[in-house]
Amino acid sequence: MSRHIAILGSTGSIGTQALDVVRANSEAFIVEVLTAQNNADLLINQAVEFQPNAVVIANEDLYSKVQSALAAYPIKVYAGSNAVASVVEMEQIDMVLTALVGYAGLQPTLRAIEAGKHIALANKETLVVAGELVTALAAEKGVNLYPVDSEHSAIFQCLVGEFHNPIEKIILTASGGPFRGKDRAFLETVTKAQALKHPNWSMGAKITIDSATLMNKGLEVIEAKWLFDLTAEQIDVVVHPQSIIHSLVQFTDGSLKAQLGLPDMRLPIQYALGFPHRLPNNFPRFDFSQYGSLTFEQPDTETFQNLKIAFKALAQGGNMPCIINAANEIAVAAFLKDEISFLGISDLIAETMQKADFITKPTYQDYVESDAQARRIAESLIPQFR
Repeated sequence: MSRHIAILGSTGSIGTQALDVVRANSEAFIVEVLTAQNNADLLINQAVEFQPNAVVIANEDLYSKVQSALAAYPIKVYAGSNAVASVVEMEQIDMVLTALVGYAGLQPTLRAIEAGKHIALANKETLVVAGELVTALAAEKGVNLYPVDSEHSAIFQCLVGEFHNPIEKIILTASGGPFRGKDRAFLETVTKAQALKHPNWSMGAKITIDSATLMNKGLEVIEAKWLFDLTAEQIDVVVHPQSIIHSLVQFTDGSLKAQLGLPDMRLPIQYALGFPHRLPNNFPRFDFSQYGSLTFEQPDTETFQNLKIAFKALAQGGNMPCIINAANEIAVAAFLKDEISFLGISDLIAETMQKADFITKPTYQDYVESDAQARRIAESLIPQFR
């Protein structure tokens, strides 16, 4: 029986790879909804190929372009961020793949959970910003959250068949990014072109910069806490430059289980969309003879301070993860526009943490206001970190 899916962010890195999975398993999936922010041309091409029930272009200025291009097809066309959030409630949808970038993923994910749709979660910021709220609502509605990040997918795969066995800790692996082993003196002069060259993964600009600063791993630590009901003390990070072991679980008897594979995001996407079934594919296979060794080292949190910042935010709790996420989105955007230095990213986030209002038990509205306040503070700090 086919699974009816909505792909939020279909023109981004995760979205396009999800459609590769759909192409390879056309009998298993029916695309009901596709959404994009600005890439109208690719959204139109995807709509013509997959013939979804509806498409949404979040940038309302592009509505007429998409609408006229699809006028000859029986495809509903909507525009605006509110439409992205409401379209997930369509009755036909079984599962929503949230592949939006950043805070924008929160509202549509909450609306999809409210509507009883299972979630394939590629938007870690949803759990970083409002993990307690999201997981409580999912439990209330009987909705499953299937992780798409390769690290969290690895943990999830290691836990299948082990749900009755307590976790002692999990170990998230990190590639170390393009600047692994460099010191702060080197990082003072790095350019965005250097930071955008990830050694192992092909990803969008924002997540690639997050990987270079280790903030991506920090956000994954916070996400893991909510996905797997862990404390900060139960989450370790180890640098594994080859990106073959995607993460590990250590159980109370000391046994470790790991999930291995080539660095290919289509694998965790397919696992989430097809769970509990492992669908066949013709993706490249790992060959042990091509890897003489797999190596591991501790992350350098003095040089790459974003990972330390994320653990601090997790320990503080409340709305602090929301604050650091908002500050990070502003900082990364500023770096990509050459407005701040690479090291200025973590400095700006740390300063925003100091200035933003802390709330111990935030409501949804508190998260909305905290996000907006942190962005205003971070924007005002940009001139200090050029």
